[in-house]
Amino acid sequence: MPRLEGKIAVITGANSGIGLATAETFLAEGAARVYLTGRRKTQLDEAVATLNVLDPTGSRGARAVGVQGDVTNPVDLDRLYEQVKAEVGRIDVVFANAGYAAPSGLGGLTEEHIDGLLNTNVKGVIWTVQKALPLIGDGGSIILSSSIVGTKGFDGWSIYSATKAAVRSFARTWAADLKGKNIRVNAISPGVIQTPAWTESDLPEGQVNGFFDFAASITPLGRIGREEEVAKVVAFLASDDSSFVNGSEVFVDGGIAQV
Repeated sequence: MPRLEGKIAVITGANSGIGLATAETFLAEGAARVYLTGRRKTQLDEAVATLNVLDPTGSRGARAVGVQGDVTNPVDLDRLYEQVKAEVGRIDVVFANAGYAAPSGLGGLTEEHIDGLLNTNVKGVIWTVQKALPLIGDGGSIILSSSIVGTKGFDGWSIYSATKAAVRSFARTWAADLKGKNIRVNAISPGVIQTPAWTESDLPEGQVNGFFDFAASITPLGRIGREEEVAKVVAFLASDDSSFVNGSEVFVDGGIAQV
């Protein structure tokens, strides 16, 4: 039996990249319904259409559902969870994946830069999880998206790194908060992963490729990670197979996963 058989999942930031790859993996693992959120409706609709065409069960248009919204807007999250409650009545898995990265060095930090990252990467995670709690029952799994930069000090990335360090802390403290409800909370911390976000960025192609080469050179497998590899780790944490894992951070870098 697929390890996510019958589960109801919510994935934020699932228009593309790790979120979309995770949605595809969840469906392949038997999830009964996967709700995807994203700010860009056109891209979200395309992602949902693709997922339902790929649906290995042949259940077209039924298991992947897109709900357009921004995690920084509590009203959008309320609308998401109201729809989930009305349609299926519960949530088994929340993958709080929405977030973004933007560099800026000390001395050049602006209110816009700081507020943007904190609102999406920190407050967005808080509201995503807190507002989902009334629908999450015994045995539920919450997975947060952190990053290896939460434990490293790269120049120019202080605010982004701080947001991901906060997410690491949430996994530990929320696991303690929810232990009496048998709801697990874990974080994944990917390294450099090849996703569409890199090609959609304003960075020159040569700079991106040079960074990929550098990251590969310091990774044990000699390559950067792939979004489907991260998705498989998230699927494990979402499954009952990981019932012994709680309050942990799982590093995924160059195809290697370690707790």
